[in-house]
Amino acid sequence: MKLPQPYQPLLLRILHGLIGLFVLCAIGTAFWTYDTYDGRWGRIPLPRFEAIESIHGTFGLYVLLLFPLFALYAFHRGQQRLIQQDSLTKLIQVGKPIWWYTLHRLTNTIVILALTFALFSGKMMDEKWLPNGELNHTWYYIHLISWVTMVLCVALHLLMVVRVGGRALLISMLNWQYRERDRPTLWLGHFLNWWNDLQLVAVANWLQSASTLKVLEAIVLFSIAAAWIIPLFK
Repeated sequence: MKLPQPYQPLLLRILHGLIGLFVLCAIGTAFWTYDTYDGRWGRIPLPRFEAIESIHGTFGLYVLLLFPLFALYAFHRGQQRLIQQDSLTKLIQVGKPIWWYTLHRLTNTIVILALTFALFSGKMMDEKWLPNGELNHTWYYIHLISWVTMVLCVALHLLMVVRVGGRALLISMLNWQYRERDRPTLWLGHFLNWWNDLQLVAVANWLQSASTLKVLEAIVLFSIAAAWIIPLFK
């Protein structure tokens, strides 16, 4: 029996697609950078290309610029795709459909946190370290760990997408058709409505009823802001 194709909001597809593309490019150029300047834990015969570090940094910058928008969307409009308050209780229902859906939400959340970790650690590095042969900086090691983490998280994310949604879910992320309510001309109005609701009272209520998602959102947004601010004082 052919399953109906799920519908994904257009803005989600655009942000997810662009970030996914840039993340994959950043992962690939990160390994090429390591292979060119380091290689202590193994390497493959890639050509030595000293400009690859700048290319890697460019892809990382593209992700960093788009990531705040994606994070806000994920934690608000897309919060049903992330970890829930009752996720731990559902994880004990091993093998049932709800168990797989809960794992999928947990994986989506972990990917966001792993990407935050990678972006922040990357901004803490100095672009002169590797060309100068300075390979023992703590932030360099941390960024290497973030690379391994991202590779594992992206692989797990893709596996869970296939397991939960199969081919239909994969195709739905590539389909460029959209419904009337998703017209790009309406996006500014949706944003202004959301911004008008974000008053001081709303912030106070947000803090008083802090949930797991709200705490994670605060961590992610604070880390993004710190990634821009801290390098200014280095």
